[in-house]
Amino acid sequence: MSIDSRVRAAFAAVSREDFLLEEQRGYVGDDRPLSIGFHQTNSQPTTVRNMLELLDVHTGDRVLDVGSGSGWTTALLGQLTGETGEVWGVEIVPELAEWGRSNVERYPLTWVSVIAADADVLGLPAQAPYDRILVSAEASELPADLVDQLATGGRMVIPVRGRLSVVDRRPGGHVDVRRVGHYAFVPLR
Repeated sequence: MSIDSRVRAAFAAVSREDFLLEEQRGYVGDDRPLSIGFHQTNSQPTTVRNMLELLDVHTGDRVLDVGSGSGWTTALLGQLTGETGEVWGVEIVPELAEWGRSNVERYPLTWVSVIAADADVLGLPAQAPYDRILVSAEASELPADLVDQLATGGRMVIPVRGRLSVVDRRPGGHVDVRRVGHYAFVPLR
C-alpha cells in the first residue's frame, strides 16, 4: 500500500474531532489550525497529511512526535506504525501532555505513549534512536539534538524558518536535508 493511501487510512481511523476542545469541534471540517489553548494549535489537516506523507512511516517503526499537543498526530503515527511499532509523543506544556495522553487513550493504541517533555531536553534521547521523528513546531535552525536521535536510515520532518525540512540520516552519520513548501508553525521551545 502506498504512503498516501496509508495516511488516508490513518485519517479515516483517527477522528480529528476527538482531539479538539469542545468549543472548536464545530470547526472540525475546516482545513485550518484550531486552538487547543496555551498558544498551541491542532494543525491544519492538509499540513499534517503532507508531513506524514513526507515522513514515510513504515509498519514497525520507532517514532518520536515532538510537540504532540492534543495527541492527534501521535495517534495518527500509531496507526501508521501498527502494533509492532512504538510511538512516543512529547509535549512541553504539561497540561497539554496530560490532555493529549487522555485523547490518545480513547483508541486501542497500546504501543503509543504521550509524556510531558523535560524543559531542558529536546526530544526523548532516552528512547533513541528513532526511525522517524515528526516535529510540529518551527525551529530557527536544524536542531542537532534531534538529528542525533535519528537512527541510521531514519528520517525527520521539521519546520525550519518557514519551510519543511526533510532530514535523512545516511550510513556514516551523513545527513541529507531537503526543504519543501512554506508553512507557519508555533515556535519550537
